[in-house]
Amino acid sequence: MSKTLDSITQLAKLAEQIANNTEFTALIDKVSGVIIEAYRKGNKTIFCGNGGSSAEAQHLAAELSGKFKLDRKAIPAEACHVNSSFVTAVSNDYDFTKVYSRHIDAFGNPGDVLIGLSTSGTSENIVNAFSAAKEKRLITVALTGQTGGLLNNLSDFILKVPSLEVPRIQEIHLLIGHIVCEKVEQSLFGDE
Repeated sequence: MSKTLDSITQLAKLAEQIANNTEFTALIDKVSGVIIEAYRKGNKTIFCGNGGSSAEAQHLAAELSGKFKLDRKAIPAEACHVNSSFVTAVSNDYDFTKVYSRHIDAFGNPGDVLIGLSTSGTSENIVNAFSAAKEKRLITVALTGQTGGLLNNLSDFILKVPSLEVPRIQEIHLLIGHIVCEKVEQSLFGDE
């Protein structure tokens, strides 16, 4: 089997495994409901991740704040890393491990939803953000690989993709994110 076909087959099998896991799909639905309720109460969604996961965090924030499928009002969603002056200042003045927790301290409010994407679940800056979010009474949602890492104990909800392959985990994270975005958008604006 070629490497190309092998990668596609791995992703297809992983997606099928998740599709057949009723607990996993029910958790996606539950998380979507929590985010919908947060928006109905006037809250926002904050995303964080590193590397490819930061790109996905920013992508998903744009799907919510811009639009996904429907032409509708904007809703507040942002990724912690999009203000490069803030990220570089905090990294320089403190430490990169504090950059997301500092963002939560500055911009997080009780009832907001923090979604952290970390394939390992051990990224120190994301772990610190989840700790800060707990102190400020944000709702925390982690998307990780199969172990969940340190985010197991800091997350209100954790979606652990049953894989250790970083690219496959990230691909499933994007799928989960798109499902959530569609559910949020449809629930809030589907009747318009």
